[in-house]
Parts: sequence; C-alpha cells; structure tokens
Amino acid sequence: MSIMTDSNHTASCYANTSTPYSYSPGINKVDYSATFSTLGLVSNLIAFIVLIKSFKQTKNHSRSFFLIFLGGLVVTDFMGLLVTGSFVISFYVTRVDWSKSDPACHFCNFMGMSMVFYGLSPLLLGATMATQRFIGINHPFASSSKMTKRRTTSMMLMVWFVAGSISLLPLAGFGSYHIQTPGSWCFLNMTPKTSDWGFALLFSLVGLISIATSILLNTVSVVTLLKVYCGAERRQRSRDHEAEMMLQLILIMTIATVCWCPLLIYILMRSLTLPASDGMLLFFIRIATWNQILDPWIYIMIKVCKLRRVTNCIYQKCHGTA
Repeated sequence: MSIMTDSNHTASCYANTSTPYSYSPGINKVDYSATFSTLGLVSNLIAFIVLIKSFKQTKNHSRSFFLIFLGGLVVTDFMGLLVTGSFVISFYVTRVDWSKSDPACHFCNFMGMSMVFYGLSPLLLGATMATQRFIGINHPFASSSKMTKRRTTSMMLMVWFVAGSISLLPLAGFGSYHIQTPGSWCFLNMTPKTSDWGFALLFSLVGLISIATSILLNTVSVVTLLKVYCGAERRQRSRDHEAEMMLQLILIMTIATVCWCPLLIYILMRSLTLPASDGMLLFFIRIATWNQILDPWIYIMIKVCKLRRVTNCIYQKCHGTA
C-alpha cells in the first residue's frame, strides 16, 4: 500500500518525495527488532551497574570525571534503544499505518527527533570526552584545578542540549522528518528543498566533525602517553589510570567511526546531490544502531579483563624487560 502524493490530502511526513516510502508491515519480522533491542538494553543496563561500582571504588579524580561521561553515554544509548525500539516493535506487532492513525505527524516527528538526538549525542559525547582527556593528559595541572563533578555534569548536559536543539530544528521550519519504508520509523526528509538538504548536511557534518575531532585529539593523547610510558618508571606508574581511560576512549571512537561513518557519508552525499543508492538508508541505519549495543561491552570487558595488565605490558616492552 503506497501513500498518496497529493499534498492537499497527505501530510508532508507521509507524502512521497525524493525519499520513497511504501507501507510494508511484512518486510521484516518482530523477532529481529525485539532481539536487537533487548540485547542492547540488557547490555547497557549491565554496563551501567559496572560503571556505578567502578565510580564508588575509584579514588582518582580524573577517572571519576571520566566515569561520569561514560555513565552519560550509557544512559543515552539505553534511552535511544528504549524509545526507538518501542516504536519499531509496536509497528511490527500492531501493523499500524501511521499515515492513518497519526495524520498530524506527531509520532513521526517525535521518532525523527529521537533518531537525530540519540544519534548525535553519543558522537558529541565522544568528542567531548576526547577533549577532556586531551587537556587532562597534556595539561594535567590546569585540568585538575578546573575540572569538578559539577562542571563535568554541566558539560554533559550541554551536549544533550546541543543535540536536542538540532533535533528540534525541523519543528521550527528548518528541515523536516519523513516516514521511511516499511513504515516503522521516521528520519530526515532528504529532498532538493533548501531547508531539507541543509538540515541533512548539518546532521552529517556535526557527526563527521565530532568523529574527526575524536580521532585527532585521541591520537595526540596516545602519542603523549606513549612518550610517558617509555620514559622514567616513576612517571609511568603515576599514569596507569590514564592509559586505561585512553584505551576505553580509543575503543569507543573506533566503534563509533565504523558504525556511523557509512550513514553520515551517505547522508552527506545525498545532501550534496551526489549519486547514492536510495535502498541503502535502512542498511546504514542498522549498522549505526549497533554502536548502542557494542559500546557497553567495552566497559564490561575492561572490568572483567583487568586492563591494568595491559599497561604493565606496554611499559615492559618500552623498557625491554621480560
């Protein structure tokens, strides 16, 4: 069943534009979405418990601030899966046609806002964490005097505010959200209209710049740490915790880059009217959402594997000891 393209009778979020849509409740089964969402929710819940225990046990100030950021990232991933997963699963269970049950586009707009907010928040948080670690490693004295739990929380809230403000732009007329095949989700409406392609371009650039910032700052931080580890032993011992945090951050950055870059580059190409396959959007979205499942396992595995052994191994190799 296809939605009519008559703009006089069909709301903009359901009308066919350059983003083809067809109501196809049988295109997928509820099993995949339910399993995917459940796995992600359970993983993030376990990770949150692990982080709370680590926060209570740690006596290092910089690590406690880092754990606050990680907690914010876990909460963001958990809520993202909970909100978007609820919409998708309910669609496959009820086979509801949103164009009939929600003619005013309220649910579609909320779903689109959720996709943008919970998509950009982890990337912006990753860039913020990379910035905080860069300052902490390269300017430790300045960082220790200025960074507090209150300021850390404020930075995290600011990231959510920025992501939320961007997601609300279509409601102010800059860009729009459009239902996507099979009818279980809404996302950017990528049309030649100036506001639509401008919003799509903004979304992709914010995401790509966040990833690029993380890669650049994390690379510099790792180089600095390697110099420290290959230096005097007394300096190395004082920064074991820095290496553990950086290892977590590198893994977070790698997963975000692998999962999100295909979607962000696809949207960038579409917004710049470069050739891009219309049928790849759902595939790239699914790859991106794996970020919310893989992230928590970084914290879980690091807690289990006692990564302090890794830092000792690095030190031994730098000094040629057995």
